[in-house]
Amino acid sequence: MCLCPGSGGWSEPRPAQALKDDALYPVQLFDLATDPAEERNVAADHRDRVEQMAGLLAAAIQRGRTTPGPEQTNEGFPNTTPDAVIRLLPVLSQEARPRKKVGKRPNIVFAFADDLGRYASAYRDPSLPSANDVIQTPYFDRVASEGTLFLNAFVSAPSCTPSRAAIVSGRHFFRNGSHSQLHHPWYGKADDPWAEVTGFPLMLQQAGYHIGWSYKMHISEDRMGGRERNYKAAGSRFNSFSQNAMKADDHEAAKAELLDEVRQNFNAFLADRQEDQPFYYWFNPTNTHRAWVQGSGQTLWGIDPDHLKGRLPTFLPDEPLIREDFADYLGEAMAFDAAVGVLLSELEARGELDNTIVVFSGDHGAPGFPRGKCNLYDFGTNVSLAARWGNGKIPAGRVVDDFVNLMDLAPTFLEAGGVTPPEVMTGRSLMPVLTSEKSGQVDPERTWVITGRERHVGDARPGGKPYPQRAFRTKDHVFIVNFEPDRWPMGDPGDAAGEDIPDYDTLANNTFAAYADFDASPTKAWMIEHRNDPEVAKLFELGFGKRPKYELYDLSKDADEIENVAGYTEYADVQADMEKRLMAELKRVNDPRVTADPVPFENAPFTDIPPRKKPKKK
Repeated sequence: MCLCPGSGGWSEPRPAQALKDDALYPVQLFDLATDPAEERNVAADHRDRVEQMAGLLAAAIQRGRTTPGPEQTNEGFPNTTPDAVIRLLPVLSQEARPRKKVGKRPNIVFAFADDLGRYASAYRDPSLPSANDVIQTPYFDRVASEGTLFLNAFVSAPSCTPSRAAIVSGRHFFRNGSHSQLHHPWYGKADDPWAEVTGFPLMLQQAGYHIGWSYKMHISEDRMGGRERNYKAAGSRFNSFSQNAMKADDHEAAKAELLDEVRQNFNAFLADRQEDQPFYYWFNPTNTHRAWVQGSGQTLWGIDPDHLKGRLPTFLPDEPLIREDFADYLGEAMAFDAAVGVLLSELEARGELDNTIVVFSGDHGAPGFPRGKCNLYDFGTNVSLAARWGNGKIPAGRVVDDFVNLMDLAPTFLEAGGVTPPEVMTGRSLMPVLTSEKSGQVDPERTWVITGRERHVGDARPGGKPYPQRAFRTKDHVFIVNFEPDRWPMGDPGDAAGEDIPDYDTLANNTFAAYADFDASPTKAWMIEHRNDPEVAKLFELGFGKRPKYELYDLSKDADEIENVAGYTEYADVQADMEKRLMAELKRVNDPRVTADPVPFENAPFTDIPPRKKPKKK
């Protein structure tokens, strides 16, 4: 047998099959008896042998042996110990080895909705009318009531790739190189900090977990074991839930068929694991991402748009079309919730539910609405989060005020799996909070969170420039720094710059026609068309206009973050304190936006513009 590191460790190019296998398992093991050309990596199939040989290798290095002694045979090692092999050791000894002998390790199911903010019936508050009064999410509510509900969960960045990369890496989005912004596959030729990220799923796999995912990933798939770990044998029609359900004659039968697809994909994943092997499954459908079918919220889920009157954020015009648009969004959220119900029922039927940590969340706020996706206001960064682990391992019925950045999930999942989180992870494990009996504020240090943003759509601004922001959020205030206030936060107005604007259908269906960091939607089209109406002009400016360098909002008086009190005398001390704390933390965690000169995000390859997909015809 020959034990070697994963991709990037060879001094000579490897055969195509070996490179393919590297993507699945970042350690190489070759059976020289049957594969003398070393073309087939069998590490994933022989984890026990990997551990055994890694231990022998570690012992050899510890003895300082670099040439074979007479006792060595061809079952030993080559007559040198090259750096390429030595680099394997941190992966196995520090990242992937269990911290201690553990009993039966829990399974983990991470249900992660695309573009879904803090919307679930469990978040209803009688004192504060909201869209949560209208939505029905029985399965999120079950996870929350049988476990823990978090009130203050925030994403690292309100954009798909950087948000997801922060979760996988366990560190702030701005530390993830190419994955700090959207369209990472087109990142230019340069050293990439993302290359040093192993990611918690692979670390769980190295520790013996069966890992897999379904539907969207939107980060490098090799961090989830490669494309072969994407279980979609039954299809991916669920991603277009309302489109597929609405075109059917029997809507209920169509919904059931789409949910059965979820069941089949999950069962295919489970069928691939070894007996009693713990698993990690990431459920990532995109149905809550635009576009969805207009009117589907009411037709498929019984959400009356008129019931949203007076319940939408005050920066949204309370108009029938916008209420219907939001009802359709909530309908897709209910479809996602129903899919989670399928996962729960399958786990329950197999007797696996109580030994499975179920976590339910979303990657950022609402798309195609002002101040949501691509914004650092709560509407863009505050998301749902609930976690369940049966038999009292996560005490039931708790509501927690602690501030959480979703990057905290990486060390949480690793700790649950008996793996020591590596020091490069900035996130802090939530296990002490989850396993506490307390509600309210559990950890006295979890009273704030930072979020940020660089670039979303590549050419939303000239030269591929980002819209850099960082925010510091506490219970009572949010402080935002817009580092380049002369730029357009939602992208340049484009064809909407003058009086001769694109027609409604173009604005509703082509994101790139105007303000490209704001997803195309009926709401976007309506607001651009009505931007000069007296009752809409201020709301349009809040959603689309340029912003000052500093923003400060008093959440105790202004939950929708409408009045910017930055510069007000009575808030001078608050602003100074929050700016000081924000900048100190950014320097501590080495945010390139404040520690590097020149700032990498302002130059190639970060400003390279990726190819653009042609907009779909209506």
